[in-house]
Amino acid sequence: MSDRHVVLGAGPVGTHLARLLVARGSEVVLVSRRGVGVPGATAAALDAADTDGLTALTEGAVALYNCVNPADYTQWQSVWPPIARSLRTVAERTGAVLAVTGCLYPYGPVPDGVMREGMPDAATDAKGVLRASMWAELADAHRAGTLRAVEVRASDYVGTGVGPNGHVTRVLPAARAGRTAWVVDAADVPHSFTDVLDEARALIAVVDDPSTWGRVWHAPTNPPVTLRRAIGDVLEAAGLPPVPVRVIPRVVTRAGGLVVPMMRELNALSYQRTQHYEIDSTRSQETLRLAPTPWEEVCRRTAL
Repeated sequence: MSDRHVVLGAGPVGTHLARLLVARGSEVVLVSRRGVGVPGATAAALDAADTDGLTALTEGAVALYNCVNPADYTQWQSVWPPIARSLRTVAERTGAVLAVTGCLYPYGPVPDGVMREGMPDAATDAKGVLRASMWAELADAHRAGTLRAVEVRASDYVGTGVGPNGHVTRVLPAARAGRTAWVVDAADVPHSFTDVLDEARALIAVVDDPSTWGRVWHAPTNPPVTLRRAIGDVLEAAGLPPVPVRVIPRVVTRAGGLVVPMMRELNALSYQRTQHYEIDSTRSQETLRLAPTPWEEVCRRTAL
């Protein structure tokens, strides 16, 4: 029986996932545009929208993992649709389980700020609607029996290798140097942070359990903390003193959104930072028998 897995995307989730699969003895192909590899995995350079090329790589595989993460929000409307079509076609052609690295955007703002498994997707912003439609199409195809799919959603990433796109890791270079950490929108609102390692662990768990397919699951995630505390805890884990954490004035971000497209996209998601924002992973933890990495260890991993 095949134990071949194709991981698409060599960002933090994809590389963690590939390493975990290699460590358990699986055959792994790590696909990215640059052909980035990890020890023990076969590296392949390929565009995710290359349907025929990806089909050839995925033939005979147990699963195809979508760990693609376009960092530039301004490009999502043009970048995501061809990738989504390609992956859907590859899953239909090959029979590999399509496991998707999801986000919380499809839910949109929720009344109490707590996103629970099984709740409907109700986003109204363009990025949330786009990601919700991508899953809806896969779920419909799964129910119709044309492919097998499952999605694991996570909150903002922390952990090893997250880089400058994370809320916490973005300010770490300045904070490490003892300078003020300037954050967007809010510093003292409870917010969930998911370790990229826990997202990878959950993706493997759902692929291994056919009873989970066709549904959305949440990566194991610790209770929410404020951004101010998260920054302080990561600095403490690195043996560094705390630094001032200050919020960029809203008038500045609003003005920036008038001329800077990326700031405009961030402003559309300001509810994620100004309101209680919590992912409830209770059902996933019980069903998948996974627990989040302890917060202290998460902070140590983020500080690396």
